[in-house]
Amino acid sequence: MEDAEIKQKLEEFFRYFYEEELLKAVKKGKRSIEIDFSLLDKFSPEIADELINNPERILPLAEKAVANIDIPAEEEIKLTPRFKNLPESCFVRIRNIRAEHLGRLVLLDGVVRRASEVRPEIGVAVFQCPDCGSLIEVEQTERTLKAPEICSCGRKTGFKLVDKKLFDARWIVIEEPFEVVEGDRPGEISVFLKEDLTSPEMQRKTDPGNRVRVVGILKEIRRTYRGKMRTQMDFYVEANYIEPTEIELEEIEITPEDKEKIHKLAKSPDIYQKFIRSIAPSIYGMEKVKEAILLQLFGGIPHTLPDGTRIRGDIHILLLGDPSVAKSQLLKYVAQLVPRAKYVSGRGTTTAGLTATVMRDEEFMGGWVLEAGAMVLCNKSVICIDEFDKMSKEDQIAMHEALEQQTISIAKASIVATLPAQVSVLAGANPKFSRFDPYRPIAEQIDIPETLLSRFDLKFALRDVPDPEKDEKLAEYIIETRLNPQAVKPEIPLELMRKYIAYARKYCKPKMTREAIERIKQFYVEMRSMSTGDSVAITLRQNEALMRLAEASAKVRLSPVVEVQDAERAIEIMRYSLLQLGYDYETGRIDIDRTEGTPSSQRSKIRKMMEIIERLEKEIGKQIPREDILALAQDEGIKDAEEILNILKREGLVFEPRQGMIQKV
Repeated sequence: MEDAEIKQKLEEFFRYFYEEELLKAVKKGKRSIEIDFSLLDKFSPEIADELINNPERILPLAEKAVANIDIPAEEEIKLTPRFKNLPESCFVRIRNIRAEHLGRLVLLDGVVRRASEVRPEIGVAVFQCPDCGSLIEVEQTERTLKAPEICSCGRKTGFKLVDKKLFDARWIVIEEPFEVVEGDRPGEISVFLKEDLTSPEMQRKTDPGNRVRVVGILKEIRRTYRGKMRTQMDFYVEANYIEPTEIELEEIEITPEDKEKIHKLAKSPDIYQKFIRSIAPSIYGMEKVKEAILLQLFGGIPHTLPDGTRIRGDIHILLLGDPSVAKSQLLKYVAQLVPRAKYVSGRGTTTAGLTATVMRDEEFMGGWVLEAGAMVLCNKSVICIDEFDKMSKEDQIAMHEALEQQTISIAKASIVATLPAQVSVLAGANPKFSRFDPYRPIAEQIDIPETLLSRFDLKFALRDVPDPEKDEKLAEYIIETRLNPQAVKPEIPLELMRKYIAYARKYCKPKMTREAIERIKQFYVEMRSMSTGDSVAITLRQNEALMRLAEASAKVRLSPVVEVQDAERAIEIMRYSLLQLGYDYETGRIDIDRTEGTPSSQRSKIRKMMEIIERLEKEIGKQIPREDILALAQDEGIKDAEEILNILKREGLVFEPRQGMIQKV
């Protein structure tokens, strides 16, 4: 078909199917109109095929066809046709893009990894000939400014730029979603957005961490080396249409047969035990930890209060453990179980680490760009962080906001942004001195700020304690799994478990009953009554955690309400966690500060030690011999005086002006 015939057919198509939509778009001041490709395919299969195979020919004709339709408007508005609902035959995995796709219309699915700021670009440059004064318009299609090749008067050089037509533009980099990659390095590609695809609304929807579906023309970028063009080129996509797609675990397709299996399983009286036995069955024991992880996978219900305050529903768990207790194995298993979950270690797998960063990309994006880290890319899923204590200080600071507010704010260079991070965190950490010491506070044993520790709903100590009977059972279990792998087959098949969790998270929103609330309140009040003037047994953070755990427990049964049994299960897990890390062996009480900061017994010793130093300061002077302080402290019953003195030095309360002498700051 000739261009004129195609343009005429497209005019007929727009008049018949989209005249009303065009009128509405003009009235609202829009700059584009969304076109359903399937309608065009029915109207003219030949034009539809040509649009896919040669979009750079058809898209300008479609624009002209729209412009030719007489639409009443106060001013002339250019409407760009943006095509959606392309056939699956156009879908290409990012890693499968090849030279054969160049110049074709492609459909891509990915998560935004990096994004530049919106900046103006030259669409058309107007040059003036110095000889005859003629004005020459040159459409700019390259990354560098292109001048006219020749004027009508014959001049070939020296043209002066006198005017330019600008449009807004933005570059983003998308990478393959986690559920597509399956453990491999995700492929990534740059996408060029322009005009109304860079509007403030679209800018928010294409910020790092968002998942998008892109329709665009695959083009090549020419690379130069020392002014000469290289033979190797790079791909990019010039977007014609882009739409955000939700990043949710609940996207898993569930058939009517799956739904029937799920509801049948939910009625099992031992549903919790079935799930616990199905989580990492190759790992022996750890029933309570697995039960906590089960509740984390189902999650609580997020609540938004009338004043706008948001209470998270995601549950965070920290596993502190000795070497060889299967922490990493457990974390990797959970990352495989949940769609879009990711396993990272220490600083994460990218330069952006766990949260987000701003980096400079002059060669491709032309300035500062925002790059999302693992937590942003795992939005609405679970992130499993191994070696949690070894992550960078910058990430630790950003994690405070991510764990509670579930957002990540960044303000660097010229970029100020807030990214979504609605994730449940399952973290594993190792004690500083290799093995966990139950007699020392947790804050002393790992390099994690106390304020960050308090954000975790549950904390467990996985200890490797020699026990002849237990060791024999463990050895037998491991041998049995090697000889008979079927012995550790999950009781609930992995695929069904994944669908069950997705179904519960999507459709089950249990409401709290008065009885359940009263039981949680009773436990909270009982624990608070165990507090003394120096120690606090439980705080409001644990009270909120109990509600989240109880809601998750109800979800496991697909119950529409949170019952007393759910509250009891939450209380049992919380008590188990508190006894592991919050029990103070000196006072015989539960002290929440042992799990999040300085325990009360230690605080009283610190006060006594400071009183001793102040007393000796009056007698001796500012500089006090270390031995005098330790001797007086031991006389007053402070057994671990050396350790307390080191804490004072570490906290900056005292210092050593010279060796063997202590001075108060």
